[in-house]
Amino acid sequence: MELIFATNNAHKVDELRAVLPAGFSIRPLREAGIDQDIPEPHDTLEANAREKAEVIHRLTGGDCFSEDTGLEVAALGGAPGVKSARYAGDDRSPAANSEKLLRELQGRADRSARFRTIICLCLEGTYHEFEGICTGTIAESPSGTGGFGYDPVFIPDGGDGRTFAEMSLAEKGRFSHRRKALDKLVAFLTNPPKK
Repeated sequence: MELIFATNNAHKVDELRAVLPAGFSIRPLREAGIDQDIPEPHDTLEANAREKAEVIHRLTGGDCFSEDTGLEVAALGGAPGVKSARYAGDDRSPAANSEKLLRELQGRADRSARFRTIICLCLEGTYHEFEGICTGTIAESPSGTGGFGYDPVFIPDGGDGRTFAEMSLAEKGRFSHRRKALDKLVAFLTNPPKK
């Protein structure tokens, strides 16, 4: 089964392709001939994921899925949350976003956080949502050169104290919020509920 993945983020595509089981493939927007940024105007991950899936379904008429992910930090009341990609401004600079986050957490004892991913699937015109969560803590300073986004400052619970950016794709996949949501999507597609 092939699904259009409503993103042009190569990191997300690589991450998902690395864990997709045999028999499933994804095509990002550019490979599907779509070269546009889809707005994320809503104040929830769920609404943004749904918006992207609806836009791609309208453009292609085919089955597709989208995702929206946010880093939710307890001491900041859940921020940056839905604004994670633009936390430090509209240029979407991962380094600037992480720097702002570390500034906001200076002197705070509680550094607990979680990544939350919502995948929205459009299958034969019907929409389904899948959530994945990874809890962890925010490091005192960035570490590692892998991954993307906030990976250099996020240490997942249950790991060995390394940030996501210090892990291989396979290692990150053991904890990843995106992987957990994808596993639910694949389980649904493999054994769809009886009508």
